Amino acid sequence: MDANEPRRSPWREPMVWLLVAIPALAVLASVVLLVAAGRTSGNNDLVPDKVQRTGQAQVGDLGPSQRARSMGLGAVVRVSAGAINAFPTGGRFDRGKPLELSLAHPLEAAQDASFELKPTALGWHADGNVDTGHDWNARLQPQDGAWRIEGRLLRGQQAVFVHPALPED
Repeated sequence: MDANEPRRSPWREPMVWLLVAIPALAVLASVVLLVAAGRTSGNNDLVPDKVQRTGQAQVGDLGPSQRARSMGLGAVVRVSAGAINAFPTGGRFDRGKPLELSLAHPLEAAQDASFELKPTALGWHADGNVDTGHDWNARLQPQDGAWRIEGRLLRGQQAVFVHPALPED
């Protein structure tokens, strides 16, 4: 090396990049990925039902859906500015008891909502606002959970037909 030659910055040496900078970037990227993974929810099940886990299989209780099918239940749930209504379309509903409407966000459980619908002359009613800017999984059931009917409220729509999740035999 000539004494008159100007000294080069260490960052211009390829060995510095190979031995220091690239491994440091890999460690930083790993930390960022670990933080991002830690912020997701621990339970990513998209079904709000209680399930029994046996090995890799999950078994849910289909009894409420079977009861709704045998009773021939169906309803239309309508959401509008400040009001939520449910109107029976078929089956033997107990019209004197309130119903519970659960709206599950398809991806973020923190946005889930639940409403108690009180009996009215035409069906059931609750005050409340529903964001129709995305889809919702809707579930209508009595407070004791004896039966349940379900449907999907699509983005931008104001009504959904809820029915038993099980097909007819």
